[in-house]
Amino acid sequence: MASLKTLYEPNTELGHALHTNFDVDFVIDYRFATTSKPEAEAQFVKLIETLNDVGLSTEVRNGDNCAVLIFVKVASERHLRAEVYRSRVQDWLYGVRTIAPDKEIQKNLEGEPITEAERLRLVYLLITKPRNEGGAGITPKSGEWKGVESIFALHDHTFNKAWIRDLTSKYFLTQQDLTTIRNRFGEKIAFYFAFMQSYFLFLVFPAGFGFCSWVLLGQFSPIYAIVNGLWGVVFVEYWKKQETDLAVQWGVRGVSKIQHKRPAFKHESVMTDPITGEEVKVYSPTKRLGRQLLQVPFALVAALMLGGLIALCFAIEVFISEVYNGPFKTYLVFLPTVILTIVMPTLSTLLTGFAAKLTDLENYETTDAHESAMVSKIFILNFITSYLPIFLTAFVYVPFAQVIVPHLDVLQLTVRPFAENEKQMKAPETGFKINPDRLKKQVIYFTVTAQIVNFALEIVVPYVSRRFFQKVKEVKADRAEKRGGGTASPSADDHPEEKAFLVRVRNEAELSVYDVTTDFREMIVQFGYLSLFSVVWPLTAVSFIINNWIELRGDALKIALETQRAVPWRADSIGPWLDALGFLSWLGSITTAALVYLFSGNGLGPAGTPWDIKVWGLLLTIFFSEHIYLGVQLAVRKALSKIDSPGLQKERSERFAVRKQYLQESFGQEAAEKAAVGGIAAGEKISRSTLEEEARQSTLRGRGTPEERFWMRQQGQAETIAIGKAYIAKAAPKATKETKKEL
Repeated sequence: MASLKTLYEPNTELGHALHTNFDVDFVIDYRFATTSKPEAEAQFVKLIETLNDVGLSTEVRNGDNCAVLIFVKVASERHLRAEVYRSRVQDWLYGVRTIAPDKEIQKNLEGEPITEAERLRLVYLLITKPRNEGGAGITPKSGEWKGVESIFALHDHTFNKAWIRDLTSKYFLTQQDLTTIRNRFGEKIAFYFAFMQSYFLFLVFPAGFGFCSWVLLGQFSPIYAIVNGLWGVVFVEYWKKQETDLAVQWGVRGVSKIQHKRPAFKHESVMTDPITGEEVKVYSPTKRLGRQLLQVPFALVAALMLGGLIALCFAIEVFISEVYNGPFKTYLVFLPTVILTIVMPTLSTLLTGFAAKLTDLENYETTDAHESAMVSKIFILNFITSYLPIFLTAFVYVPFAQVIVPHLDVLQLTVRPFAENEKQMKAPETGFKINPDRLKKQVIYFTVTAQIVNFALEIVVPYVSRRFFQKVKEVKADRAEKRGGGTASPSADDHPEEKAFLVRVRNEAELSVYDVTTDFREMIVQFGYLSLFSVVWPLTAVSFIINNWIELRGDALKIALETQRAVPWRADSIGPWLDALGFLSWLGSITTAALVYLFSGNGLGPAGTPWDIKVWGLLLTIFFSEHIYLGVQLAVRKALSKIDSPGLQKERSERFAVRKQYLQESFGQEAAEKAAVGGIAAGEKISRSTLEEEARQSTLRGRGTPEERFWMRQQGQAETIAIGKAYIAKAAPKATKETKKEL
């Protein structure tokens, strides 16, 4: 993808490519590079037929690298309206909506127009939901659909251009901005921007107070520690209320009760629900609990591996900077950083992959439960890698340096090739002093330097690398074409009216998938630094408020340009990250109290002599700090609850009775039996007669719009299949001749 400037500048060659999506709802990237031609054709035919069976129209175009692009949209607006209405009725039956939708579909849709996010979400569900629930059951890279690389919606670049320009021209997001994001990208992403906005506004106070504390009170101030702790409590409790209010306003409060089944879920048996009479697929809770207990050894192993690596590099860094006094010391001090840079990503990737396998082993039935379990494991890994270095400095190096440093001689191996004599590698027996600025410099690194590096790795590096590889690909294609030995360009058969549009689609097909969980993780980790260690450097919040203003706009650029358009999923909260937020706020009451007790006064702390620490005083300080925190939390929660509106709760059996009765009155007995158990009636069939009627209407209106012509180039399922087979036959890898068998 091009940069914002080059992408949105007027370009006559692009024509309408950036201003129309030809009414495409989703694109399915079907690849067959490693599949035989007959198998690829058979799977393609099945894919088209399955999509048509649930009421979706399809068009096929050539793709890059042994692929075809299948364009999908709802066959008729009537079918879409029916799906939207069913979804809204389901929301009311599950308590998400407090008012039942009007029984007249047209009247309901006029009163509450269909948003783009709602449309795309329902079309995506039609593509991916199991067949017994009315969907096509297409799951990318899984089972019979292993050739489906991805399913993605196309970016609306006209909206993206206006949206990014609007964000970069204002300091704060308004309620209307959040509603716009929700209508375009779904509630899950809207909750992220809402959290960022609330967090940013709340940072104004600790930034201002922290600056005053830095000037007047200095570091390790008890006053700053108390105020910062109170701020953390108020922010967490306020956000709990705020996300509930947003959920009510957006009509998604309680939407988490409508769970989406995981295609990978493996049931052991089928039971009949005693209340609803539905057949429910069951997996043994005892067996799942046994597998969940594996999280304990996983956490221990992760702590041992990551903690051991961090501790080793920490010891090497202390040895080189505090003990070693030989040649190249200025350069050797970066050795631990180099080790961490090389080893840490590999180790983190290994543990993350293991965490994913462990989560799959736990075999959750719904996507929300699976995601929550995965987030908890990722949080453990990030907690270790983000906070352990500072914990080691504050609670190991500073109190115990006099005891530990003399034993670091075992690390002489790291500098022996450069040392001139043994004396340069031995700690002085007397007169050793710790580095009093080490803790503050470390906090500054993680709260300033690391934030800048992460932003570059998240936004700048992916863009530069993608542009580089795209240029390499173009150069190779040009050289192959000049030599006459290259394969035909995928755009060779493109219609002139679609050429620029299809180039853009092929570029979007190569983009990575946006995951809002990654952005949430960054903000929660950042909040942890503020809660746990900002008493060391009161300007922490000043750094964060600057970073977050840029981060929010950088994330918008990433969503609009750097990744595929995300599926607009609904949500009623920030999910398991809320628990992580509360945990870090609570832990901050402990660590801050300990830091103030150890370092207040001269700011040097125990100075490497643990014998000066009064353990009883430290424990008593932590005890009172934690209980004061819990008391304040209870008081703030109680005060905020006074202005919170309670939601309606009904028994499950009553919900089922109301659901069935309403559907009987609206759709009749047969539809009620299907919809009451969560199913959706089969989609509209696409026949030759309906397509001919559409063509006749288009002829009466003239040649039609470019969008209409796009969807009329292939007349029906048979022609789409025939053209798709031709693309596959043309791009499929040539079968190699078998070598002679050895006798």
